[in-house]
Amino acid sequence: MTLRRVALALLAALALFVAIDNMERPLANPDEGRYSEISREMAASGDWVTPRLNGLKYFEKPPLQYWASAASFRLFGENEYAARAYTMLCAFVALLAVFVTARRFIGGDGALVAAGVLLSSPYFLGLGGVVTLDMGLTAWTTVTACAFLLAMGEVRPGWRRAWMLVAWAGMALAVLSKGLIGIVFPGAALFLHGLVHRDWRLLARLEWARGLALFLLVAAPWFVLVSRANPEFAHFFFVHEHFERFLTTSHRRTEPPWFFVPILFAGFLPWMLALLPAAWDGWRREAVRTEFPWRRFALLWSGFIFLFFSASGSKLPAYLLPVFPLLALVLADWLVRVPPERLWKYVAPVAILMVAVIAAAWGMPERTKSAWTRELYLAARPGIVAGLAFLAAGLAFGAWRLRAGRKAVGLVAIVAASLAFIDFVEDGYERLSPRQSGKQAAGVLRPHLSPGTRIYAVEIYDQSLPFYLGRTVTLVNYVDEFALGLAQQPGLALPTLEAFAEDWVRPGGAVAIIQPDLYEKLTQQGLAMTLLARDERRALVKKP
Repeated sequence: MTLRRVALALLAALALFVAIDNMERPLANPDEGRYSEISREMAASGDWVTPRLNGLKYFEKPPLQYWASAASFRLFGENEYAARAYTMLCAFVALLAVFVTARRFIGGDGALVAAGVLLSSPYFLGLGGVVTLDMGLTAWTTVTACAFLLAMGEVRPGWRRAWMLVAWAGMALAVLSKGLIGIVFPGAALFLHGLVHRDWRLLARLEWARGLALFLLVAAPWFVLVSRANPEFAHFFFVHEHFERFLTTSHRRTEPPWFFVPILFAGFLPWMLALLPAAWDGWRREAVRTEFPWRRFALLWSGFIFLFFSASGSKLPAYLLPVFPLLALVLADWLVRVPPERLWKYVAPVAILMVAVIAAAWGMPERTKSAWTRELYLAARPGIVAGLAFLAAGLAFGAWRLRAGRKAVGLVAIVAASLAFIDFVEDGYERLSPRQSGKQAAGVLRPHLSPGTRIYAVEIYDQSLPFYLGRTVTLVNYVDEFALGLAQQPGLALPTLEAFAEDWVRPGGAVAIIQPDLYEKLTQQGLAMTLLARDERRALVKKP
C-alpha cells in the first residue's frame, strides 16, 4: 500500500471516529429533543400518518425523518445513537453525491479533495451529528442537484434518463423532508441558469412525464393520507408553515439580512479565505462554454439558497446547510487547479486567526454572569481550546508544506487537523449538556415515577425531557408551537396556574418541572411541593 493510500485510509478512519463520537452526547434542546420525541411517539403509537409532539398533533414539517428515526428506535432502542442515525446517514448520502459528481467533472483526485473539503468544514460534519431536519433536506437536495449535473454531463441516453429520474426522486424526498422548498430550490436554479445563459433547451431534457410520475408516487401519498385524516392540515402546513414563515416574523426568529454571512465563512473554517476566490474563478472559467457549465449551476444553486434564507422573516443557523455540498464542489475544483505556492496564502492567515479565537474562548467563562454557567464553560474550555490549538497547528503546518510545493501533504494535514478540531470541540460541547439537555433532569425525576404518576410542565417545556422519560407531560399555561394541537385537543393541557394548583392536589403521585421563580411564588402561596433539584433554568419538584 502506497503512502498516499495509507494517509487516505487514516483520514477515513478518523472521519468515521469523529462521526460516531459525535452521536453519543445527550440530546440538546430544542430541535434534537423535539424531533426525537416526535419519532419516539410515532414508533410507540404505530401511527405513521399523523405526527404528534407530547401527544398533540404537530404539522410543522413532513414526516420522512420521523419515519426513519421511528424505525431506528424500533430496531436499536431509544437512545442517542438511534436518534442521530438518520442525520448521520444523510450526511454520508450528501458526501457520496458530491464525491461521485466530483469524480465525473474534476477527476479522481478532485473527488477526494471534494470529500475532504466537506468533511473538514465544521458546520457540515458537526450538523451530521445533530438531530435536525436540515441535514435530511441537505442530503436530498444535494442528490437532486448532483444527479441533474451528472445527467447533463452524460452522453449515453439511458444513463442520462436514469440520472434525471434520480434527481426527481431526490426532489420528492426533499419535499418529504422539509416541504415545498424541495421544489423551490431546483426550480429556481434551473430558472436562473436559463436566464443567465439565455438557454432554455435543457428544460426539454428533464424527463417530465416519467419524472413527474415518480415524484408524485414518492411524495404525494402521505399528503393525501394526512389531509384525509386531519382536515386542518392543509392550511396550517402550506399557508402558515411556508408563506407566513417566509414572509412574516410570526415565528420570532428575526435576524438581520447579513445573518448567514459569518455562518457561511466560519462553516468552511479552514477554507474560509479561499471561498470567494474559488467562486469567482469558477464563474469566470465558464464564460466560454464547451460543455454544461456545472460550476455556474452550482454557484447559482448555492447563491439562490443563501439569498432565499437571507430574505426570509424566519432565520435559524442550520437553514444554510444545503449550500455547503455544491460549494464544496466548486472549492475542490479550484483547490485542485491552484498552485500550492499560491494556496498557502489563503491558509496561513486562518491559522493566525485561530490564535485570536483561542484567546477569546479562554476568557469566555469569566464573561458569564451565572456561577452555574461559568462552571459548565470551565468544564468545556479544555476541549474547545485544545481543538482550536490543534487546528491552528495543523493549518500552520499545512501552509508550510503548501509553500514548499507539497500540495497533497498540506491538504491532508489541514483535513486531519480539522477533523480533530471538530472532535475536540464536540467533546467540550458535551460538557454543557446539563444546560442544553433534559437528560439529567429525567434522571432526577425517574425514581419518583410510577405508571400512574402525573408529570406537569409548568410554563416551561423542556423538549428533550419527554424523550428521556419515555412519556408525555401535561402542559400548564404553555402554548408556543402547540397552538394547533391544543386547539384540536385542549383537554391534554391545563390552561392556567389555578387549574394546575387544583389538579396538583388531587389524589395520586405527581412531579413537575417549573421555572425557579414560579416555584418560589407557588410555594409562598401555600402549594405544597418537595424540591428535588434546582438550577437557574428549572426546578424539579414532587407532590409531598
